[in-house]
Amino acid sequence: MNPVFKAYLDIETTGLSLYHDYITVIGIYLCNGKDDKLIQLVGEQITRENLLNTLKGTNTIYTYNGSRFDLPFIRASLRMDLTDSYCHHDLMYDCWKNNLYGGLKSVEQQLGIPRQLKGIGGLEAVMLWWRYQNGDRNALAMLLKYNEEDVVNLRILMGVLGGANNV
Repeated sequence: MNPVFKAYLDIETTGLSLYHDYITVIGIYLCNGKDDKLIQLVGEQITRENLLNTLKGTNTIYTYNGSRFDLPFIRASLRMDLTDSYCHHDLMYDCWKNNLYGGLKSVEQQLGIPRQLKGIGGLEAVMLWWRYQNGDRNALAMLLKYNEEDVVNLRILMGVLGGANNV
């Protein structure tokens, strides 16, 4: 029997418009308690087939504000609705129930969840992508580290909010 994974998913994009911008990175942290792994699809790797292959063995996808951003972007860009095949749990609403408001980084600060990369948010992620497109390989490394911290911290956030049994 294959292990069942929970997937913590976060995307990076060139902006906020579903119609004019595009996904630059899809980060997925697959966890089953023993074989945890990070997979990041970048640029041309971002295809429907690659995303479905990455999510193989997954039953639940966790996001932060994914109901309003990540999943609609994926639906518009890849013509696929992940909620047709997976349970989706948006941790932002659990945060609201616990009087934790703001974006993911704000909630992390409120809860004392650390980050190695300080002062990087969505706008900086966009600029890192464009720097990479102009030949700066270090910018891609930083963008991928930023995305990695997002997805790993989603798992930590879920644990702080009450663990896998309650969320």
